[in-house]
This record gives sequence, C-alpha cells and structure tokens, in this order.
Amino acid sequence: MAQTDRQLHPLSLSLISILIGAAAGLGAVGFRALIAIIHNLTFLGFFSVSYDANAHTPASPWGPFVILVPVAGAIGVAFLVKNFAPEVKGHGVPEVMDAIYHEKGVIRPLVAAVKALASALSIGTGGSVGREGPIIQIGASFGSTLAQSLRLTLWQRITLVAAGAAGGIAATFNTPVGGVLFAVEIMMHEVSVRTLVPVAIATATATYVGQLFFGPHPSFVIPVFEIPYFHVAKPLVLVCYLGLGMVMGIVSALFIWALYFAESFFEERVPGGYYVQHLVGMAVTGALMYGLMVGFGHYYVEGVGYSTIQDILSSHPGPIYLLLILFAAKLIATSLTLGSGASGGIFSPALYLGATLGAAYGIVLNRLLPGLGISPPAFAVVGMGAVVGASTSAAMAAIVMIFEMTLDYRVILPMTITVATSYAVRKLLVKDSIYTRKIRLRGHDAPEALHANVHFVQRAMEIMETDFKVAPEIEPVVSFVKSVRNDDPAPLLLTGVDSQISGVVIRESGWPSPALAQGALLKDVSGDYVIVRPEASFLEILGSMRSAGQSIALVSSKPGEKPALLTDVRGVVTEHRLIGSLAQTMELSSS
Repeated sequence: MAQTDRQLHPLSLSLISILIGAAAGLGAVGFRALIAIIHNLTFLGFFSVSYDANAHTPASPWGPFVILVPVAGAIGVAFLVKNFAPEVKGHGVPEVMDAIYHEKGVIRPLVAAVKALASALSIGTGGSVGREGPIIQIGASFGSTLAQSLRLTLWQRITLVAAGAAGGIAATFNTPVGGVLFAVEIMMHEVSVRTLVPVAIATATATYVGQLFFGPHPSFVIPVFEIPYFHVAKPLVLVCYLGLGMVMGIVSALFIWALYFAESFFEERVPGGYYVQHLVGMAVTGALMYGLMVGFGHYYVEGVGYSTIQDILSSHPGPIYLLLILFAAKLIATSLTLGSGASGGIFSPALYLGATLGAAYGIVLNRLLPGLGISPPAFAVVGMGAVVGASTSAAMAAIVMIFEMTLDYRVILPMTITVATSYAVRKLLVKDSIYTRKIRLRGHDAPEALHANVHFVQRAMEIMETDFKVAPEIEPVVSFVKSVRNDDPAPLLLTGVDSQISGVVIRESGWPSPALAQGALLKDVSGDYVIVRPEASFLEILGSMRSAGQSIALVSSKPGEKPALLTDVRGVVTEHRLIGSLAQTMELSSS
C-alpha cells in the first residue's frame, strides 16, 4: 500500500466518525438478523428474522439429530475461513489489535462480510460463542477500509479502526460509555482529544442506531426488586465481594488456559486438518448441548447463552448443582467451539461463566450468612463484570458496562472491588489477557499502556535491513570500491576464517576517504558488532548496543558467542535503522 499523507481537519474526521458509527450500528442490526435466520432455519425449520436470545430455544423438531446442526455450521465456517479470509477464525478482537499495532491499521475490506457470515453460522447453529467480537471486527474493518480509501495518515486510520470497534460493541450492549472505554483500554494507541472525540461520536451514533431497532433497553432486563440488589451497608458484605473477586480471578485464568489448551489440542492432537478438527469439536459441542436438553430441559450452552443469564438475573437461577454443571458445560463448550476453529466472541461466554458461578457463590453465602440479606442475582451481575474485566484486561470498561446494563449506581462500589481483585488474581496466575495471549502466540507483542509507545513492540526481524553485501576482510579497499557504486549504502559484512564475520562496514556518503583508500584492507576500516535474536525487541537491541558500545547489531538465527557465522545472519540493524523505525512508529503520535 502506498504511503498515506492526507490528514483531515477535526471537523471532517468527526463527520466521518458519524458515518462509521452508523455503519457499525447497522452492521450489528444486520448481523443479529443473519443469526436469527440461520438459527431459526437450522434449529426450528422455518424462516424468520425474529429471535430473542434472552429466551430459551424450544426443543428442535429434529430430536437427537439436532446434534448435527453445529456440525453443518462447522462445514460452512471452515469453507469460508479456508477459501476467503483466514483472519476471521477465532474471536476477532486479537485480529483487530494485531492490525493496529503490527499492520498499520490495515484490515482487508473482505473481512467484514466473511466475518459476519462465518460468525452468524457459528452462533446460529449452536456454537458456544458471542456476537460482540465479530461485531467489533466488522466495525473495525469498515473503519479501516474507509480510512484507506481516503488515504489518511496513520494515526487517523487507527483512530477510525478503534471508532468502528467501539461502535460495534456499544450497539450490541447499548452501552455507549462502556464502548468508548473498551476502545481506550484495548485498542487506542493514544488517549487525547483528537482521538477520543471521533471514537465517542462513533459510539454514540452506533448506540442510537441500535436503539432505533432494538429499543432503549439494555441487553438484560433486570426486574424491579423490593429489596435492592446491591445493599452494602454492612462491611462484611464488601468482604464477600472481595472473596468473589478472588474466585472470579481464578475463573478468568482458567478460562484463558482452557481456551488456548483446546486450540493447541486440536491443532496438535486431532489429525485431518482444519475441516476435521472443527467438525469434531462441534460434534462434541452438539452432543453436550443435546445432553443438557434431555437432562435439564434446555440446550443452555448453545449460542450466546443470554437466556441462562436472564434466568439468573430474574431470580430463577436454579439449584447450586445445576449452576455448577452449567458453568463447567459452558467452559467446555466454548473451549471446544473456539479451540476447534469457530468464528465468534468470548465476551458472552465470559458473562455466562461469571453469572453462573457468581450466583452459586451468592446462594452459598446466603445459606452460611442468612442475616446479611445476600442477593444471588447481585453476585451474578458483579461476577459477570469480574470475569469480563479480568479475562480481557478491560477492567474499567467492564465496570461501566455493567453499570449501564443495570442502571443501578449502587453496583459501582461492589463492582470496582470485585473487578480489581479479579484482575489482580488473574494477572498473578496468567500474565496475558485472553486477547494478548493470541497475539503473543503469533510472535507479536501488544502494549499494555493506554498511550502505547508502538516502537517498543517492534522486533529485530521487523526492523533489520536484509540488503547487505559480503566481502573477504583481506580485500583491498581500492578494489572493492571499483566493484560497487560509491553511493550504495548497504552494510558490508566482512568474512574471515570459515565464513566467520570479523567486522561490519557502514558506508556513508564520501566513503572511503582518499587516506583510507591508499593500501588499506577492508578489515582496517571495519567496526565491531553485537548479536541479537530475531525476536529481540527495540529496547533489547538498543540495550545490547549501548552496553557493548557498538552501533551495529547482527540479527542471527543462532545467537550466542561471537563471531557470528555468515550462514546464520538474517539481517543488520544499525543506529540509523533504529532511528528510522522510531520515526515511522512515532507517526502515530505526531500531528
């Protein structure tokens, strides 16, 4: 892609943000309609765009053959992933983050359409995934495509990607402020007026569009209670929420571990390639779904799982043993679905895990401490936010989104205590979030600061110069100069005994000087070097150079003691190269 250099006026950028927000909102509407069509056709055998995810799916007329519905969906998903867009596989948000920090905000236009269809197939046919991740990726794809077509500067392109993503999640949950905070914590390279305003405008627009179609109500309807949910006048109640945070931190770590264990298991232990792996995973998920219908009267783990969450929040959680069974079943079903290669989000499963175990925790407390007036639905609500905040590292977004869902200000205090504790415990057990783990498995890094210094995640393999020349160290400078152009700036590696690198020459304008050229050998004008790994970060390279007092680093596939062998050298990093990399990435923060 050609270098972009057009920078829009803030007013123009704001107007474009309205367009992106409208597209994200309409994308959420169309995506949910597509899920409804697929769900009604495959589960119930009729065509309809009406589907209330907060109500349980009736028993399918297919009987036990409903197990094959997720398998049929898996065939369609695998076909789309293999033939059109491999990046739509998975839960979507890591792909957007990777595009922001390692692909200069470039997302292919095809991704939005393929992601919508693949995710609708996964969710509509019973896959245990959420619709938020896909909508985030769809909105981000539209923002990126529009920015590329307008040839915007790098920081404006990435701002519009974040705006599309934030608009998608805001329209899904009817949580405009939570959508902004999600973008701030997960996707925005910079928090400033120039970036925050377009994201906020897109989020507000997307929320408005969503309300036009879905109404002003939040995702979950919480009935009016005579006894408030969040009665925390007694200090012991806050201690109970602290305990809930510890439990949910362990749950979040377990969720991350289970998801990536399943992904590794299918790739390494299930032969036959992606098609077979996904079919096997969804066949087991279908059997689990049908088993729950036979045993307990509902499919429970199919799709987004909002119906179970709604039951719990409406004070119909069921017995403790059922809540624990549903928690385990959802964890297994989600791991099987995404681990085998489905397309869908992790937000809804995280809400489900928090609601089921949070309600069970509340029931136990109510029996042990009956005088405190514990409300199990209240602990379910807080548990939802705790698992989302801890597993995604979007702690502030989780707190605010649950507040926007409940419209009860009294949730803030227990939610803040629980989410903070949950995040700390998860961080102690598992360093990476559920999003950054996937990025790191690809060999990339993701910044954790709100204002990311993007050059810090650049690796040696991305910075190095591969256009270098090689010459023997004993070659006279005069003869070498005759064989190459004087203005060729490519680094020169000097080889000695057994193809060992004895030194490096960086040729600058005017090289060589007449004094050096008279009878000098190349080794007389060379400098020393340090050796770094291809995976070494910007700071590691800089630190190695500084500690050794050198200005040149060789990127070697076999780092170790010098001298390096020519066959192991993959590239050269010079001080000039580091400065160039820094200048390029700093475009994100420049005006």
